Amino acid sequence: MNKKLAAALSGGAVLVLALSGCSDDEGNKVDDWAKTFCDQAKPQIQKRADAHQIIISTAADSKPADIQAADSKAFQDIADADRALAKAVEGAGAPPVENGEKVQQDAIKELNATALAYEGLKKQVDALDPTNQQKFADGLQGVADGLTKIEKMDQNALSKLEEGELGQAMAKQPGCQKPTASTPPKATGSASPQPGSTASGSSDKASSKPAKPTASAKTEE
Repeated sequence: MNKKLAAALSGGAVLVLALSGCSDDEGNKVDDWAKTFCDQAKPQIQKRADAHQIIISTAADSKPADIQAADSKAFQDIADADRALAKAVEGAGAPPVENGEKVQQDAIKELNATALAYEGLKKQVDALDPTNQQKFADGLQGVADGLTKIEKMDQNALSKLEEGELGQAMAKQPGCQKPTASTPPKATGSASPQPGSTASGSSDKASSKPAKPTASAKTEE
């Protein structure tokens, strides 16, 4: 029943910072900015990865109440992580690149907007009636549709930070590396495994849709 939600996650860019840039040494200022941001971002990226994995691993759970509780918590966790990432961008200051102040402000604005959107999904899930399985399934479809749209917002939230020398500098930082979710996927699988549901921790293993480049095209944790 949660497969639509899991598919929406596995098909999109799940996190903000699954970067794959090269390792050329750029200016010290850029490297210093990247370290400052990535050190603050690391726990939030991990939190997002764990939340996405919770949604994916609950896909095999047939109990509406369990799906509702898991998705509600996951959406709130992602919202909280996005707000914290916005603060990390703010705290790091304007990156020392062309139009750095605008890049910073755009990232902050978009991360906060994404957080608000995830909180909207949480409210939508919380309002579903888990005692009526058919209505719950129909309502969950609407949540999955909304999630697909928000994933596109996620892809854009830090896209400018991931360009050029700044993106390369961030790619070298351990704090901005693609995380492995702490919550292992459930192996119980009465429900047919949705493509990508057994992703090794990171919820951006895609397979339900032709894989969009994960976070680096965006984010994505």
